Amino acid sequence: MPAQRTKTNKILTPSNTLRATTKMISVNSKFFPDVQASEIATVLDSNETTTSPAPYEPRVSEKSVIYFPETEKERQTFRTVNGKRVTPHQWAVYDFARTIPRGKVTTYKDVALSVGGSPRSVGNALRNNPFSPYVPCHRVIASNLFIGGFCGEWGKDHKTGLRYNDKVAILSEEGVGFDEKGNLLSTNQALWKP
Repeated sequence: MPAQRTKTNKILTPSNTLRATTKMISVNSKFFPDVQASEIATVLDSNETTTSPAPYEPRVSEKSVIYFPETEKERQTFRTVNGKRVTPHQWAVYDFARTIPRGKVTTYKDVALSVGGSPRSVGNALRNNPFSPYVPCHRVIASNLFIGGFCGEWGKDHKTGLRYNDKVAILSEEGVGFDEKGNLLSTNQALWKP
């Protein structure tokens, strides 16, 4: 990945982005049913970078694993299940999302201010996240502190509303609460500012 300049004038290079080491990890298929069993997962190693990834320990299921490229070369040749390439902006969003601590959430706007782009471009990158839950896209919410979208659905009134319930359940397991309308409770404790 060539050097990329963000809106905060930081330069993202291979030396300051997250590095990964290959490890086999399984994913809970209850919340992530689209993860394919033929893929390999990697977990970021916090010893290799100054920004350590947030701890996330999904329930283990031997049926579902994913692959997270560890090198720049692997990232350049990586294709999603649909055959699409992941853009440098998407890699920046995914690397940043890995730093959001468990039990905390941040906003699409704050992610955009950190990596560049707009809140909408961040949402699109997270909506198309092929590395879920290792890139914890569920920890990003709307700027008005509404729970926001998950897997392409926005709120409980969109399509079936099942994805909304999944996001609420995942964040509840991590200790982040939402009211019946989908707004963040305990803003001071749960909202993480980069």
